[in-house]
Amino acid sequence: VQLQASGGGLVQAGDSLRLSCSASGRTFSSYIMGWFRQAPGKERDFVAAIDWSGDSTLYVDSVKGRFTISRDNAKNMVYLQMNSQKPEDTAVYYCAADRSLRLRVALHEWDYWGQGTQVTVSS
Repeated sequence: VQLQASGGGLVQAGDSLRLSCSASGRTFSSYIMGWFRQAPGKERDFVAAIDWSGDSTLYVDSVKGRFTISRDNAKNMVYLQMNSQKPEDTAVYYCAADRSLRLRVALHEWDYWGQGTQVTVSS
């Protein structure tokens, strides 16, 4: 599967932004999907993941209540709605896919990656 992330930009603290990730292929619904982010000088970290049906989600504690991951299997799309953004959310955001039946947080457990999209939150 090939992934293409988009929707990044420059926002102010407290603003909202929605990231999108499009996926190629006819088996999109068989993949779990995730979002990761990498701040300057730091490692790439898990942000959120969603199972194939959209019924199960997982978030890193720092974004719980502010970010929402969702998917539209008919459109081969996964989204990350980011509300109440903070300067510490500034990072390059990556979408990822994997055929696992379980949601995963470890970077090395995800098989497919898109290119990143930059999100900058100013204070």
